Amino acid sequence: MAGTILITGASSGIGRATADLFLEQGWTVGLLARSLDKLEAVAAGHAKAVVLAANVTRPDEIAAAVNDFADRAGHLDAVFNNAGIFAPAAALDEIRLEHWEQSVSVNLTGMFLTARAAFARMRHQAPQGGRIINNGSISAHAPREGSACYTTTKHAITGLTKSISLDGRPFDIACGQIDIGNARTDLLDGIITRSIENGEAPPPTMDVHHAAEAVLHMARLPLEANVQFMTVMATKMPYIGRG
Repeated sequence: MAGTILITGASSGIGRATADLFLEQGWTVGLLARSLDKLEAVAAGHAKAVVLAANVTRPDEIAAAVNDFADRAGHLDAVFNNAGIFAPAAALDEIRLEHWEQSVSVNLTGMFLTARAAFARMRHQAPQGGRIINNGSISAHAPREGSACYTTTKHAITGLTKSISLDGRPFDIACGQIDIGNARTDLLDGIITRSIENGEAPPPTMDVHHAAEAVLHMARLPLEANVQFMTVMATKMPYIGRG
């Protein structure tokens, strides 16, 4: 049965693919990102799409967007906490401080602020409760070389997921995490290009639609059931076993 979901980072990549699928399934979808033009392109032709231009790193903006969507939709059933960035690959001593700070700001603080605003709304709405789905990463378990900024923030998201799960129990707020590996997006295209330029074989990939379907499965569950952690990845990527 269709419900309501707010998706951050909905203008591109995994966020857009997920938004497209939920809209196709009849959900009321809050599309949140910084780029109004890109969000309007995602929303085009969908009566149940709600465009919410906001920056997840700004507490007032994200709180206002969450509440605006919940007011317009009538209830906040779920949030896909997805917005994130990948800093330029570099060895630890070559990482620029600004790239570290940007990664922490978006990937960690932004996801915390979104979860905090959603938690508050879900705790006090009627009926009480809802579901928060955090976008982790294979990097929350096994990093790529040169990815200290991204990998560190994604490890932190695993801790955030566990904390929200515990704190949400008294209020019927479920929280799970999806760790996605090598879904084909513009971000992954850059990694593939670098691999080819370095004379390496491109990494195994999967259609991003499979990641979106996994999020849909998590969101459809009744609040008495929860996917705590899910990994969906390209079958042949070097995650399991020795490198």
